Amino acid sequence: MPRPALPLILFLALVLPSLFGGLAGSAGAAELPLPPKPARVCVIYNEAVAASKKLAENYALGRGIPEDNLIGLNLPESEEISREQYEALIRLPLVSEFDRRNWWVRERNPAGNLEPRQTRIRILVCMRGVPSRITERTPPAAAGGEDSAQAKQQRQAQTTKAAVDSELALLGADNLPLAGPLKNPYYEKDQPFAKFPVPIFLVGRIDAADWETCQRMIRDALAAERTGLWGNAVIDIANKFPQGDNWLRKISAQLQLKGIPTLVDRFNPTLPTNYPLSDTAVYYGWYDWNVSGPFRNPKFRFRKGAVAVHIHSFSAAQLRKADKNWSAPLLARGAAATLGNVYEPFLELTHHLDIFNERLLDGYTLVEAAYMSIPSLSWQGVVLGDPLYRPFLHLDGSGKKAPEDRSYRALRIAAMRWGATPDEMEKQLRGAAERMKNGTFLEAIGHNLASRSEDARAAEAYRKAREIYTGGLDRLRIDMLLAGLDRAAGRKAAAIRLLRETQSRYSHLEESRAAKAWLTILDPPPPPPAGSGK
Repeated sequence: MPRPALPLILFLALVLPSLFGGLAGSAGAAELPLPPKPARVCVIYNEAVAASKKLAENYALGRGIPEDNLIGLNLPESEEISREQYEALIRLPLVSEFDRRNWWVRERNPAGNLEPRQTRIRILVCMRGVPSRITERTPPAAAGGEDSAQAKQQRQAQTTKAAVDSELALLGADNLPLAGPLKNPYYEKDQPFAKFPVPIFLVGRIDAADWETCQRMIRDALAAERTGLWGNAVIDIANKFPQGDNWLRKISAQLQLKGIPTLVDRFNPTLPTNYPLSDTAVYYGWYDWNVSGPFRNPKFRFRKGAVAVHIHSFSAAQLRKADKNWSAPLLARGAAATLGNVYEPFLELTHHLDIFNERLLDGYTLVEAAYMSIPSLSWQGVVLGDPLYRPFLHLDGSGKKAPEDRSYRALRIAAMRWGATPDEMEKQLRGAAERMKNGTFLEAIGHNLASRSEDARAAEAYRKAREIYTGGLDRLRIDMLLAGLDRAAGRKAAAIRLLRETQSRYSHLEESRAAKAWLTILDPPPPPPAGSGK
């Protein structure tokens, strides 16, 4: 009996990628938001550090930012500065430069304080070398000498500690209160910043543990914009606080709706050490103090242009150390963009990641999506990466075609064509997977079914993917996914048995430590005998 032909839409995506963009473009893609103009971007660097100036020049050249839009400030090389240093070395010199260059019009408000009414520059970009943190000016006193948890929280909420970048968002507004956060008027907006009339600034930062990582972040953002960001997504839900968990659940649904294969881990700890991820282009998770799980593997690298964010109170507290907290380590492992906090922000006042991810998918720039997702200014949040980066510029199928993206582009086309009829999409992808021997399609089907709690069908799709995959890492990951289904369903014995088999079968791979980590949780070793000294 002859086999039915491969669906035309998947054939074009996989075999004739040069035609893929035209096919996708005719599918009724939404118009992308108007991006900010490079002429409205100011780049700030530390003129006392030659590498900071070089980084600024390279970034301006790559983005077509006028040379006259660069400002060098004579700054200490430390990440942290006092409030007095911020005023004397950063804010007031910038105000003076804006005045001198006629970049804005400032008028007095009813309280008699100057604030911007119009400004030609809308986006500020701080280069590595510009301090990122402002220390406490005067620690707030505890009311009545109390030292309860509530009193400590109240003191934290009234701190004068802040991110330099978050303060610069209100550059030019004099005599603002220093203690606590201020309202962000761009929060939850869904309009290009170029059309937003309030003269605040969006502030991004190209900063990381070393200069080469910073240069690579710029290169990768530009390269990814030519092709689009394609690959797998990973969501690591902590089951810690409902608000953060709900953000991640919404993100999972958003990504799957776009046809992006999305692995979701729903166990309380982060993913285990050396978990065998593949082609990771998007990551959201929480809540470890320092980098953990797959990202401890020295061989791990994100896909070029990846967006990776881990929720933690101090995720960006140490940007110069590639093994501390989360922001710097994620960038060191190949991500092009992340978000973070320099001091305790409180969850509700940090970036609401579901809004951030949705705006990125809609085609906004990194810095627009970040500021639309955060309710607070003069607070703790930072945006790390090229602020003008648009990772999902080519979700319509346009852009330069790369062979390594074909499967992910085909999944996107399938979502555009059959997203409203999941059963039909599954049928089409299963047929294509069988004929093309494509395990990526079947793994994506398994993720989608698992998200709908159709565990038996998800397991069947994963097993078929394992039959097609030839690489040990891919097969190891599938075994971990199957063990995860057993574990989540309470089939502890089955999960332990599979994990033991997996650890033995792939003992030659460093990634087998992931199976061992789960075994330690499900079947912990007995405690040492009393008096053994262990």
